[in-house]
Amino acid sequence: MRIPTRGLLATALLALLLAGCATAPGIVDRVTEDDPARLLEQAGQQEPAQAARSRLEAADILARQGERTQALRVASDIDDSLLEGPQRARWALLLADLGEALGEPQAVIQATRNLDELALEPAQARALRERMGLALLAEDEPAGAARALLRVQAETDDVALNDPIWEALIRMDHQAISALAQDEDALTRGWLELTELYRASGGDIERFLERLEEWRSRNGRHPAARQLPADLAALGELRGLEVRHIAVLLPESGPLARPAAAIAEGMRTQHRNSSGDISLSFIDAASGDLESLYREAERRGAQVVIGPLDKDQVSQLEARDRVPLPTLALNYGHAKRNSADGLFQYGLSAEDEARQAALRTWRDGHRRAALLVPDNDWGRRVGEAFWNEWQALGGEVTNAVRYNPGAPATESTRRAISNPRPDALFLLGLPDYARQVPPTLDYFNASQLPVYATSHLFEGRINPRLDNDLNDVQFLDIPWQIPEAAVGGVEVLPFLDSYRSLREESDPTVFRLQAMGVDAFELARRLPQLQAIPGSEVQGATGTLRPGSDGRIERQLPWARFVNGVPQPILIPGIFGDERTP
Repeated sequence: MRIPTRGLLATALLALLLAGCATAPGIVDRVTEDDPARLLEQAGQQEPAQAARSRLEAADILARQGERTQALRVASDIDDSLLEGPQRARWALLLADLGEALGEPQAVIQATRNLDELALEPAQARALRERMGLALLAEDEPAGAARALLRVQAETDDVALNDPIWEALIRMDHQAISALAQDEDALTRGWLELTELYRASGGDIERFLERLEEWRSRNGRHPAARQLPADLAALGELRGLEVRHIAVLLPESGPLARPAAAIAEGMRTQHRNSSGDISLSFIDAASGDLESLYREAERRGAQVVIGPLDKDQVSQLEARDRVPLPTLALNYGHAKRNSADGLFQYGLSAEDEARQAALRTWRDGHRRAALLVPDNDWGRRVGEAFWNEWQALGGEVTNAVRYNPGAPATESTRRAISNPRPDALFLLGLPDYARQVPPTLDYFNASQLPVYATSHLFEGRINPRLDNDLNDVQFLDIPWQIPEAAVGGVEVLPFLDSYRSLREESDPTVFRLQAMGVDAFELARRLPQLQAIPGSEVQGATGTLRPGSDGRIERQLPWARFVNGVPQPILIPGIFGDERTP
């Protein structure tokens, strides 16, 4: 049986680390039984370089005593620029080992951010670079992860890296793929060609498997040809299970008829523009109960169901043990978790946007956030989603203000930024209200306060005259609404033909729902794949879509910033503080 490479690398690192403990000159000048608390106390009285060495020794002793959590805390607080040569290398090895052992990928990233400057043996450097790649992947930095892991594979030809490399590649957007394509090596070219084959298959498993065999015949020595990534190997088990008939349960009357019509138009448009022989059967969800609707879907020969849209009906489904047919519901139920086998849930959730905003605010280094949300049920739900995610990350909420959407924003904004002063503001608001907030911040001498917002402040049409008041506000939205910021231009948008058809004819108020219909069709045709292969995802019109552990589809959205009243990409330095390739 093959021993996993990560196990070998971990063993090698441990041996190297222990060897470093015994031989590194100038580091261990006390016996190993020394009290780490005394070392840390001494560090508080020493000059910076000596203090860094004392803290490193204390962290090492704590780690060997089994006090890994405290060791991690001490090691991560060390300014490694104060360490020299072997000391700095030893610090990186120790911190990376602790970070991986304790499930703290940020610690691994911290340890490896200056990897090429460390005095390491080649085997040590490769082991740390692999850990760095895996940590970046865990932190949703697929581009950095791919570069790090591909560099290790180029040096080792190790097929054990195939799965994480593949995971990183399929999570990268078009811009990141294009940047990676600048590399000229055959290894990277082969991986990118395989990625493009997969994405171009449009969910048609048979088509992809045929092209996969052609790729393997041309690239016989490539690591992925010698051993397919597990997700691609699993696709072979799905041969013959392609979705050929989808039943769509949407209401044709009642309060949900208008959004249902927009979603249905998106589905029909993508159906016309897609490859593959798939039939769509639309069934009026207002015409009967769930049991009768499923019976009608089965009578028509459907393999998969899209719908229902009604939240109460989705709640009924998620409480079951299983659903009659694999189902993509177009809303999220009331329960905390979906327990029904075969049921997926997908929607344009404002709560999901709020949670992503909290994570982005935290990753940008802010720790004290104020909330400004409307005083209604929508504001309560979205505000709680941000609040809960923010506190789970360790952030502090300084003020949470519910405003009257019909009143001016002056007083509510003043209250939001009153003492204690926040270092970031989360804003949930429609365009007319949101446009008042930045000028009000200027008035109260808070023009530098970063503002993070959901998609709801953007009308979906370029309007520099009005949106100039939103300058510097950061917000997230679906790729189809902000193509320049999301993917670098219209020409590289997902499902471009459908985008062009719908964008030319659509009212901006329903365009997001039409985009949702496009993605619903693409998700439904991939349901067998989503069921069989955990971690599958779709680069969609409404974001990067992947099922969570309970079948609820999670959307990862791109961010934009208003510049001169126009959404623009946010130029973010790499995770290492610059644009260096890891």
